[in-house]
Amino acid sequence: MNSTGKDGRCLGLIGGLGPGATVYYYRGLLAAHEAVGRTARLLIAHADVNRVRAFVENGDRDGLARYLASFISSLAAGGAEMTAIVAVTPHICANELTAISPLPLIDMVSETAAEIRARGLKRIALLGTRFTVESRMFDRLGVDVVIPKPEEIEQIHNTYMDVLFDRSSPAQIDGLRQLARTLVARDGTEAVLLAGTDFSMVLNEHDAGFPTIDCAAVHIRAIAKKLLA
Repeated sequence: MNSTGKDGRCLGLIGGLGPGATVYYYRGLLAAHEAVGRTARLLIAHADVNRVRAFVENGDRDGLARYLASFISSLAAGGAEMTAIVAVTPHICANELTAISPLPLIDMVSETAAEIRARGLKRIALLGTRFTVESRMFDRLGVDVVIPKPEEIEQIHNTYMDVLFDRSSPAQIDGLRQLARTLVARDGTEAVLLAGTDFSMVLNEHDAGFPTIDCAAVHIRAIAKKLLA
């Protein structure tokens, strides 16, 4: 289905991973369309965060890709022209998913790599869940990626899970800020990558208190650019 008039191209978004992140993407994409006087055309499929987590914990990338592709097929049938996922961790199967997806996938990691190149950065720290860090998915950024220490990874992971399920405390978020500053000072990183979409609910590139690249914000801008091209 091709867009006409003032409509943008139609996006099929895989949401539900979790709901706050889905809303973050929805609002960001609406704002991008409104800024240029265009009407957004979005379809959203609700994936089960617990089922996705089970695939990740079992290391079943092929199974995860097939699960996500089933949603993309439905989105394509509804008229979507491209697709994107509102969470970082499912991108561990980006290669497997791209091979079987009926729609072009706007890959968060690839778009983040492009942003890092555009900023001229060479060394970044990673702030993500244990699943994201252990997957090594960000090795394909093409820069030096600093991995936090094991106990720091656990702190980040536990904080993220509490943010995801809306039970985090201000003290936890302050602890996350302090840890990020430590990664910059101790490890000589130029920026900290917010490699978890729900971190965008509590931190952003403007008020984080440390040099930041928000994967979700970068992804939203890239998606909007493709939709409005």
